[in-house]
Amino acid sequence: MSTEEIYLAGGCLWGVQEFVKHLPGVTWTEAGRANGTTDNTKTPYDGYAECVRVRFDPSVTSVEQLLTHLFEIIDPYSVNQQGRDVGLKYRTGVYSTNEEHLKRAKAFIASREDADRIALEVLPLTNYVPSDEEHQNRLSRCPEDHSYCHVPMELLQKYKKQ
Repeated sequence: MSTEEIYLAGGCLWGVQEFVKHLPGVTWTEAGRANGTTDNTKTPYDGYAECVRVRFDPSVTSVEQLLTHLFEIIDPYSVNQQGRDVGLKYRTGVYSTNEEHLKRAKAFIASREDADRIALEVLPLTNYVPSDEEHQNRLSRCPEDHSYCHVPMELLQKYKKQ
C-alpha cells in the first residue's frame, strides 16, 4: 500500500485528530504544529497552526474527499477561530510538501459556490513539529475533555468503525 501525507488545520487539534483518524483511507495521524519557525514545543508561540499530520491511502481517499470531511467539522469562513478557540494558531489550513496536493486543494475551494468567503489557507509545509505526547489522541485517552472541543460528539464518532 502506498501512502501520502497532508497536514490539516481546523482549530484545536484534539477534535480534528479524533475525527480524521477514523476517516476511510486514513492510515495514521499525529497531532502537531505546522509552519512555525522553531523545532520544538517549548518555545513561545512562533506563528504555527495547530494541525494533524494525516497519512492516507490515495487508492481509498483523495485530497478532495479529505477536505470535504474537514469542512464537516470547521467553520470555513471563520478567521483565526473555531468554536471557543481564538487566535492565529487556530486558523484553518491545508499544508503539504506535495505541490499536487496544494493544487488540488486550491481547485477544490475554487469550485465551491462560496469560494470567495472561505478562509482556509493552502500553503506549502515549511516546518512541522509533533505535539507533545499528552496531546496525541487526546480525546480517545481523555474523553472527558470533549466538553472543550468545538466538534460535536456525533461528528467525532461519525466515521468510527464499531
